[in-house]
Amino acid sequence: MKKIAIVILFIAAVSILSACTYIETGQIQNVGLLVDTSIDENAWNKKGYEGLLKIEEEFDVQVYYEENIDTKEEINNAVAEFVQDGVNLIYGHSNMYGSYFLEIAELYPDVQFVYFNGGKPAENVTSLNFDSHAMGFLSGVVAGEMTSSNQVGIIGAYSWQPEIEGFYEGVKYQNPAAEIDMSFITDWDDTETVATVYEDMEQAGVDVFYPIGDFSEEVIKMAEKDGLYAIGYISDQMEVAPNTVLTSTIQHVDKLYESTAKLYNDYNLEGALLSFDFQDEVISLGEFNDRLPKAFQEEMTNHVKDYIETGLLPNEE
Repeated sequence: MKKIAIVILFIAAVSILSACTYIETGQIQNVGLLVDTSIDENAWNKKGYEGLLKIEEEFDVQVYYEENIDTKEEINNAVAEFVQDGVNLIYGHSNMYGSYFLEIAELYPDVQFVYFNGGKPAENVTSLNFDSHAMGFLSGVVAGEMTSSNQVGIIGAYSWQPEIEGFYEGVKYQNPAAEIDMSFITDWDDTETVATVYEDMEQAGVDVFYPIGDFSEEVIKMAEKDGLYAIGYISDQMEVAPNTVLTSTIQHVDKLYESTAKLYNDYNLEGALLSFDFQDEVISLGEFNDRLPKAFQEEMTNHVKDYIETGLLPNEE
């Protein structure tokens, strides 16, 4: 009887172990993505999803994503499901995921968690940060050049965004006489509030807008209707309104996901705060509208080139 009991216990133990997913730290097995809305809600989410697909193709792994995940319980459940599916690299496509990842990271020591725009890392938690000051500056130079009323506006999601200070400096560098109207929505995609803010700025004489949130397309369309200018955000938004968009400040989230996956696969992704800029080829300017004078387009191209080579903006040289 004892021998039979031992055999039964051994079989049960083997069954339990085989039901668990073994995860090796470092080398990618499978990859998961969490988004707080849907993957096709806006340009930011679409680019994150595109990055996930690039990882799937390059590393020949399975990828998973969960949409509308924005509570602690939902995040815990989604992460547990990912791990059960053999995921050992999880991207949280917003800064909101940082605090949750830091809470649960110790429960999953063999999983690397990655999120955006955070101030805290952990041993297996990495924060990716776009150093967006320069792209804000360069968009400000364009706005300062193209305003006829000497009134430009920046509509931000949050006051901490580095683009804001950069935009102000760029406008003043190019056009010291220009006034900058600033407003913060305190939400990435509150289009209702954005519409009110836009109307107030338009009535105040703003004729060039820089919307830095998931609401950028809505602002561009309103500016198009009023015959005004705007600067695109996150993706090249020229096609949204070809006569309105002067250029776009592009954050290549898809490329950044792909490059961090490679770092992880090579055992080189640290639990740290990592910053990326033009020099890393994950930030760029989009095409220029033909309404920008040719000489000015060349000037802007040189500004970007010089910044990539020296790390200095025109007002720092």
